[in-house]
Amino acid sequence: MKAEPRSALATAAAVLDGALSPEDLVREALGRIDAENGVLRAVVTTDPEDSLRQADHLAHRLAAGERPPLAGVPIVVKDAIWVAGWRVTQGSRLYADFVAPADNVAVTRLRHAGAIVVGMANMSEFGCKGVTSNPLHGTTRHPLDPRLTPGGSSGGCASALGADLVPLGLGTDGGGSARRPAAHVGIVGFKPSGGLVADGPGFEGGGSRTSVLAPMGRSVADVGAMFDVLLGADRVDPLSVALPTKKDGGRLRIAYAPTFGLGGPVDASVETSVATALETLRAAGFDIIRFDPVWPTGAGEAALMPLQWAGLAKLHGARWQSEPTLFDPYIAAQIAKGLAQSDADVGAARAMAVEILEATQIFFAAFDLVIGPTTPCTAWPHDLLGPTEIDGQPVHDRAHAAFTPFFNHALAAAISIPCGVDRRGLPIGLQIVGPRFADRRVLTMAAAAERLLTATQPGG
Repeated sequence: MKAEPRSALATAAAVLDGALSPEDLVREALGRIDAENGVLRAVVTTDPEDSLRQADHLAHRLAAGERPPLAGVPIVVKDAIWVAGWRVTQGSRLYADFVAPADNVAVTRLRHAGAIVVGMANMSEFGCKGVTSNPLHGTTRHPLDPRLTPGGSSGGCASALGADLVPLGLGTDGGGSARRPAAHVGIVGFKPSGGLVADGPGFEGGGSRTSVLAPMGRSVADVGAMFDVLLGADRVDPLSVALPTKKDGGRLRIAYAPTFGLGGPVDASVETSVATALETLRAAGFDIIRFDPVWPTGAGEAALMPLQWAGLAKLHGARWQSEPTLFDPYIAAQIAKGLAQSDADVGAARAMAVEILEATQIFFAAFDLVIGPTTPCTAWPHDLLGPTEIDGQPVHDRAHAAFTPFFNHALAAAISIPCGVDRRGLPIGLQIVGPRFADRRVLTMAAAAERLLTATQPGG
């Protein structure tokens, strides 16, 4: 029987107690990657010499009496986030040979906390596709079934965690890119409030502030510990802010929204798992009221996509016009749309994003949290952009992503935790969302739900 994987916090405690060495942990993680990554394709770059240098440096710190909170914990970093001296490609042939000249501030903070980078995790090209595949590195497979996708775009981190290659991953979430893959593989993915985790230096963005660095792990406690390390403003990111010190008080007002007010089909297995989770939470004393957010007329992911297309066109339009075959065809099509749309199209999308932010603020004036499914379906074949049907109804290729993007535009705090499996044993995620800066509240609720839901599972 396969041994239960060590949590990040248990790993760090063992290192601080002297029961495990950083070098042994690095070699162990690299061994797992070598053994399992051939089919999984979750990790696209390793640098054993550098990882072992990190381990040796940490060993000297420990010998000097330091006690960093993530001591010796191996991590993978999404292949869009700068790690000094490592190849970082954004899943694109345009950056196949790019070597990051500096650490992203988040990587610096993780290193200071004792974590050790052992690999770069696969992603869709520029993070703009809901499955994890690209022409440079190929396709990441689901850790439970290689015929399936973990989703995207932080699918490399999710599969690495789901396959127990490492305890922690640093992803990004611009529209659900960490939460949805987490739901599909049965781990935890957290989207902090916009601005709370400083981001940079790194690749030029497309003008959007919806994407945030996202801690991913196998438990809420591990993800919370990682968030504590990442939290904080930095001058490298002028839009980063400190977390307000206001504390929650009183009984939580929790809304249950089965489709987050967006409608659309939901697989019966997802509905059943979420309903069962709600019964468990209510039985434990949580007050949960059925109530939907009210969104502006015409709201939907399609109304927001011109912003992504415009960003891609701004950054890569000229290169696409001269060398279109360099790009993933799906990304190329988005660039073409971005070049073809008018300023009015982009302005309408920006206005819709503002209306969504305002609607979310109105909703959270009445409720502290809202919960519902992270995705309306479980994982699907990796060669499809999305499932062709949900609950027996034909759907477009982005229907699987319906329940996450609005909360990026609202700058909200949101997390996905496991809440069951379908009849095939594929994981289902429960999404818990709070207003901007309610990150501690979201993590506390997620930890309570995780504890209660785990206790109700067989063997729990």
